[in-house]
Amino acid sequence: MIALLRGEVAVRRGDHVVILCGGVGYRASVSAETLRHVPAVGGKVSLHTHLIVRDDAISIYGFHSEQERDLFLMLLAVQAVGPKMAMAVLSGGGPRELMAAIAAGDSARFQAVPGIGRRTAERIIVELREKVSLEATGAGLPAHAASDTPLGLAREGLLELGYSAAEAERLLSGARGETAEELIAEALRAARAT
Repeated sequence: MIALLRGEVAVRRGDHVVILCGGVGYRASVSAETLRHVPAVGGKVSLHTHLIVRDDAISIYGFHSEQERDLFLMLLAVQAVGPKMAMAVLSGGGPRELMAAIAAGDSARFQAVPGIGRRTAERIIVELREKVSLEATGAGLPAHAASDTPLGLAREGLLELGYSAAEAERLLSGARGETAEELIAEALRAARAT
């Protein structure tokens, strides 16, 4: 598995880059979001990658952050979403924004992506909402880091999504809900409204 490419940018196009690593050029498909972080030809770059091997092709997909790669893998798990469509979704914003849209049930955000209709957008939300909520509520955190209360879990979830402690407190101050997932969804709706 090729998990990381670090080297010099040899080619920079709208949907891919070629990175020279030890004299070998690796072509990696990238989202528009990742491309924003890739320097001009000749610059040094590091990309987290995912390798897909098929009968007719070996493809490398490059990502600016591990969070973006993780979201790509989650999208691939959704029925009817392939690598090309997943990259188109990732081109629509940063991982934090997209995870917030999934948690808030914003299917219009995904319908705006070329090639994604209402059904596929709703499928993405239905199939990933729980995964995004579990990730956000601290499922991967050490036991001492997660709180036992829904409010504490929601606070930890917002911190994992990249919000500062002050932002998390502000967003949760007006949130209503009995579970951490409900509180996070309310907080994310409030964040989108501002």
